[in-house]
Amino acid sequence: MTKLGTTDLDVYGLNLGGNVFGWTADEPQSFAVLDAYTAAGGNFVDSADLYGGGGGSEEILGNWLTARHNRDDVIVATKVGLWDDRPGLSAKNIQAAAEDSLRRLKTDHIDLYYAHRDDPDTPLEETLEAFDALVRAGKVRYLGASNYTAGRLAEALSISDRNGLARYAVLQPHYNLVERDYERDLAPLVEREGLATLPYFALALGFLTGKYRTKDETGDSPRAARAASYLDGRGERVLAALDEVARAHGVSVATVSLAWLRVQPTVAAPIASARTPEQLTDLIASVRLDLSNAEVTALSDAAS
Repeated sequence: MTKLGTTDLDVYGLNLGGNVFGWTADEPQSFAVLDAYTAAGGNFVDSADLYGGGGGSEEILGNWLTARHNRDDVIVATKVGLWDDRPGLSAKNIQAAAEDSLRRLKTDHIDLYYAHRDDPDTPLEETLEAFDALVRAGKVRYLGASNYTAGRLAEALSISDRNGLARYAVLQPHYNLVERDYERDLAPLVEREGLATLPYFALALGFLTGKYRTKDETGDSPRAARAASYLDGRGERVLAALDEVARAHGVSVATVSLAWLRVQPTVAAPIASARTPEQLTDLIASVRLDLSNAEVTALSDAAS
């Protein structure tokens, strides 16, 4: 287990993504994945009010927590601000969205509540005061930010500190072996402020599973087409380096990709999702895979 920044949350080294629940995985499939994840030692599930067609992911997660009687054993994260039915980070919307999420999750508290993306149309003070009210009421334990620039995140943290408000403890950015912008401005800020990072798109839309190696393999899937954008000289170097490390350890390319991300500075756990327990196997294996310093460097250099 890993301590999540300055919080008292001890989390598993893989944050299970709930974006597929109610979307590409129905309730029985989602239950099977959640069962397999917790059986392997996992305890940290990431959702959002947007996921599952709007509320579907939270409802499935809430049904599972109720059926398994394990709410106290699972760290639940969800988000507000990106769903068209509950847009933005106004105080009114945050209050209403939190109540809706609590109802769907069938719980009296959310362990980690994110601003799903920055809302430039709402003053940061208003947003942070609304989140602080939820923390003070015991409905939320800790706060997180997703899709914030370094400048806006620094400003939000400063406001919280100056006004004695609950502050963001976690950042959820787009970060993986082939998407490294996070390292430039956000990583130094996160490290300096004592935050923890939980990267999304940890497998680069499937590219870092090694599934897409030629344009012909991408088919008509929008996700696959986006993954194919990595198929250039740099992407080929990354796949070759991943293949070499994967062969050395007898594991999959996806396992190596997540293991590389897990050991990056400030990263607590990558976020990755699975539609079936079989897909989950390679993700779980990344938690147990210890890469050498030379392997981590070789992978980083291939992607530079």
